[in-house]
Amino acid sequence: MAADFEDFARAASRRPTGRAPTAPALTRATVLGGGSDARLIAALCAAEGVEATLFSAYGAELDTLRGSGIALRGAGPIGSYHVDREGGSIRTTAELDVAVKGAEAIFLTGPIHKQRTYAMVLADHLSDGQILVLAPARSLGAVETAWHLRMGGCRADVTIVEAQGLPYWHRTEGAALILSAAGPMPAATLPRDRAQALETLAPVLPNLMAVESVVASGFHDLSAAVDIPALILGGVGVQPGGPEVPEGAVPLPENATIANLIGPDQRGLIEALAGERRACAAAYGVRDLPGTEDWIAMFAGTPRGEGSRPAPTRDAARAMMRDGVIGSLVPLLSAAGLSGTPVPRTEALVRVTEGLLGVDIAAAGRRLDTIGIAAADVADARRVLDALATGAR
Repeated sequence: MAADFEDFARAASRRPTGRAPTAPALTRATVLGGGSDARLIAALCAAEGVEATLFSAYGAELDTLRGSGIALRGAGPIGSYHVDREGGSIRTTAELDVAVKGAEAIFLTGPIHKQRTYAMVLADHLSDGQILVLAPARSLGAVETAWHLRMGGCRADVTIVEAQGLPYWHRTEGAALILSAAGPMPAATLPRDRAQALETLAPVLPNLMAVESVVASGFHDLSAAVDIPALILGGVGVQPGGPEVPEGAVPLPENATIANLIGPDQRGLIEALAGERRACAAAYGVRDLPGTEDWIAMFAGTPRGEGSRPAPTRDAARAMMRDGVIGSLVPLLSAAGLSGTPVPRTEALVRVTEGLLGVDIAAAGRRLDTIGIAAADVADARRVLDALATGAR
């Protein structure tokens, strides 16, 4: 069994020889997806003079982008960015092979099921030296992507960047994205000796905070433990966060933020969930995790003003909850089960979220055994994850 893990680690990422090369400048990027994250990344590329190609398989998305372009407002490189116009730096395509050919960086965006699909269909179209970026990747995102590439027969020597967030929070107003600056976000590369990839991406993703490996960046992912309690614990039996609103008054729109959804009761649960993640991380040798208050601020943003993270619509909230279970909570349950770490509050949060959404989403979650790491114990898992992270032969 251990030999199978090591074969996977060798196949999934090859260690380069010699010294790490100087980070090349980013001149061409491809963004897979047509959602708000994809539009934001494409515009950030354009703002830095990077030629961006935005791929979508949906004609309606492409037609909308061509008609309205992408407008950024608020923080960041504000302005209007034309799409598919002469002299513009953002173009669109529905042809995947055309989109990725010659791109130095390829961003996989959208919910996890789309990121998985992109990883599977990319296998035949990648070239040596390309950078695949998952932002937000959540937990085990890079390892899962490497597994899908291997299953698809990919032989190219690529670097996968696992980043836990983008440089801006955003909300949409028509064709415009209203931006608010996010803080530093943990990021790592697979293999982990490719730090120059983070330097290449720095003009577009300037808030990436390098951590030791994708194992560490996965344990840094407290996103669902912040989002889900904030989004679901709002009944009369739970003390809310944010400023008190007098009876009959209308809440100010600028106070509709994730941070203001977190009151004392939500914070208590988040602290307990953070404790479970720390205990599990320690079993895998990851100990340098943020303090709980810093961790909450990382994923919730500020209560208002610059740095605030807008509260989502109901549909967006449910999508966040679904992705949080699949990409953040279930990976922790998988790792905890192997290490024998008790995580009862994480387990309960998964069950409550499934009950609210009315679907067994945990079955689709990222688990070590579904991405080729069916280890017998935590020592086996640590060995293969370390081999994978380093690209060891």
